[in-house]
Parts: sequence; structure tokens; C-alpha cells
Amino acid sequence: MSGIAAVSRNGRDCGVICVPWFYGYNYGMNTTNETHSALVGYILWIFGFLGSHRFYYGKPITGTIWFFTGGLLLIGWIIDLFLIPDMARRADLRYQAGPLDYTLAWIFLTFLGIFGIHRFYMGKWITGIIYLLTGGLLGIGLLYDLWTLNGQVSEMNRLELMGGR
Repeated sequence: MSGIAAVSRNGRDCGVICVPWFYGYNYGMNTTNETHSALVGYILWIFGFLGSHRFYYGKPITGTIWFFTGGLLLIGWIIDLFLIPDMARRADLRYQAGPLDYTLAWIFLTFLGIFGIHRFYMGKWITGIIYLLTGGLLGIGLLYDLWTLNGQVSEMNRLELMGGR
């Protein structure tokens, strides 16, 4: 019996019949799409009992739960130490790489968000000015951005790559 044999990226045999593109393998193509750094994730993990690393990797629901429960009483926080590489990989697959850097946008939101600097960075000048004048819409806009910043950056990168921005 003659089957199609292929070898996966990690060198293992896929079996008798293997369709590499089905498993997300793009042979001969640049598959680098690093949007979120594992190193930054580990740095944020230090404050992970506040959920910061989970927000960074695009997990706002569990980030909020971690914030209000102290990382699920520090047990989930310790477990996350081992989950960070997978969270980084999943974020890389989920979000669009492009000219806007996710880490820089998160730094702007974290330290200068009340002034709307992260919105200026994304090219959202009107809401940046509104945030600047209203203290991030009295903090409510900051909470919104905490939940949605990854999606906003991904959308801006997608538009930039399509030439629509």
C-alpha cells in the first residue's frame, strides 16, 4: 500500500497519510508571527496574581478572575508559570503581527493609559485626545482597553497590511 508520508516540523512521522497544511505547517513560507513575548509574559507573571500576564496574552476573563481572587489564591498563579510558553504560542497564532508592537502598546496602556498614549500609538487620535482630556474617560475607557487592546492592535495591523490605514 502506497501512502503519502510526510514528516512534521518536529521530525516525527505524521503517519501513513498526512496533510501538513491541515496541521498548520507552511513549508517554505515564513511562519514567524511573534506578537507576544514569553519573556514579557514571565516578567508580568511576577505580578500575575493581579492577572497582568493573562491580559497581555488576550485572556481578559481569566485576567479579571485572577485580579479579584489573587491568582485564584496564588495556586493558579504558580501553575501559570508553566503555562506561559503555551499562552505566548496561542497569542502568536491568534493575533496579527504587523507594524504595531503588542508589547509597546501594553507598556503605553499600563503606564500612560490615563493619558491615551496607547491610542495615539495606534493612530486613534480622536479617542487619544478624549482620553487625554478626561483621564481615560474616568477610568472606564482604560478597563475597556484592558479587555480589548490585543484585538485593537491586531485589527490595526491587519488594516495596515492591507493598505487601508
